[in-house]
Amino acid sequence: MNFLNDFILLLKARYPIIYVSTYEEERIEYIIRLCCKKYVARTYYSWDFINGYQGNPNDSGFAAKNPLEALELVEKLTAETASVFVLKDYDNFLKDLSIIRKLKNLNRELKTQPKNLIIIAPEINIPEGLRELITIVEFPLPNYLEIKEELKRLVNSLQQDILDSQLNELTIACQGLSLERIRRVLSKIITKYGTINELSPNLILEEKKQIIQQSQLLEFCIPNKKLSDLGGLDNFKAWLKQRDEAFSQSALDYGLPYPKGLLLVGVQGTGKSIAAKIIADEWKLPLLKLDFGRLFASLVGQSESRVRKMIQTAEALSPCILWVDEIDKAFAGTQTSGDSGTTSRVLATFITWLAEKTTPVFVVATANNIEWIPPEVVRKGRFDEIFFLGLPTRQEREAIFEVHLKNSRPTKLDTFQIPLLSDLTKDFSGAEIEAIITDAMRLGFSKKREFTNEDIIISIQNCVPLAKTKSKEIKALQSWAESGNVVPASKY
Repeated sequence: MNFLNDFILLLKARYPIIYVSTYEEERIEYIIRLCCKKYVARTYYSWDFINGYQGNPNDSGFAAKNPLEALELVEKLTAETASVFVLKDYDNFLKDLSIIRKLKNLNRELKTQPKNLIIIAPEINIPEGLRELITIVEFPLPNYLEIKEELKRLVNSLQQDILDSQLNELTIACQGLSLERIRRVLSKIITKYGTINELSPNLILEEKKQIIQQSQLLEFCIPNKKLSDLGGLDNFKAWLKQRDEAFSQSALDYGLPYPKGLLLVGVQGTGKSIAAKIIADEWKLPLLKLDFGRLFASLVGQSESRVRKMIQTAEALSPCILWVDEIDKAFAGTQTSGDSGTTSRVLATFITWLAEKTTPVFVVATANNIEWIPPEVVRKGRFDEIFFLGLPTRQEREAIFEVHLKNSRPTKLDTFQIPLLSDLTKDFSGAEIEAIITDAMRLGFSKKREFTNEDIIISIQNCVPLAKTKSKEIKALQSWAESGNVVPASKY
């Protein structure tokens, strides 16, 4: 069901208290007014803390700066008066004991009357004592057709000419933005360029970056790694190449669903984070990084609200890549958490979204410790594929040396004995090989000369790989990978 049908049903079914979560106050008010006028024949009342009740001349200004008195008008009107009472930002007063009691009393009365209380607030913030009484409805962002109609209206009001192809491109670019943001960004486009042109989507992307900064939950990353920067992992590369046009219209027309995501499990330093950046670069999609730690706010109830906000933000920026780095650490918290189940609820919300999402948000999750990840995360349907990134083979170490040496000394690659260096770095990770080359460069620089093959050998001798210091954990991870639950990222 769409929002309008769902909302009308709640009004007709006499749900006493409805809580609508949205930042789009004007748009939701317009829709509620439309419902009252066209579908349920009810008088519309609107209250805010500063102006009190507005819209009805008999009660204009009533209950200004008095949230408890605002509820008394609901009681004052006769039981037969079919009405909808919209209370803006009323979540700020829901912890007041007198208001909690008043709402409980009203809840009993309104069940038999054609009256509804509608709380409008940007965040869901309901105290425990009212959760059974209040029905939450999340107001979706405008869909493709709504955005297109709004853009047409704005373009006509600005007396601008626009081609159908430009309108479609602009509509797609604006998906995920509120109507208010769309109005602002279109004004910005006209102010900067004087007209709508091929550069317009760039300003829309800037507006979407603002959403990320304001959410404080996600980080906008620059995908500064290319496929050529990754040595080895041929199976992963082939999988990626096969899905180059996975988010294209032609793929949808063919009947293919959007890909869900990847889980990259492996030893530290084997290229999991680089792989996430490479996916974004190859598919030319925005890369958003999620830190689960930011979701767990200090105030009770905020964590659940934050994960919903994170999901909404990611979907607003779709198609995009959502990079969840070290997801295993988030699940490790469920085993020791003393937060009355908040951590478990947040992760359950995320897992459910992962399984049910239909939006083009491709999730790339990385993990070092598979034992911390619950079975429901790795079962089929959550991710399109689970890749294991083990310690590089001899051939892969050669490829890794070649990538880094070519980047640092492209004209002197033949001066290095790459096969020998590969033999000397058995059980070294890709990150450790990169660090070895950097260390060798520092050695050469300190002696005012070019670094050499011998400098790299010295650096190798001075480095103790993680495979030796954490051999037990790495062997356990490799045994899990060999059980057949995952696809090896390497071909060798």
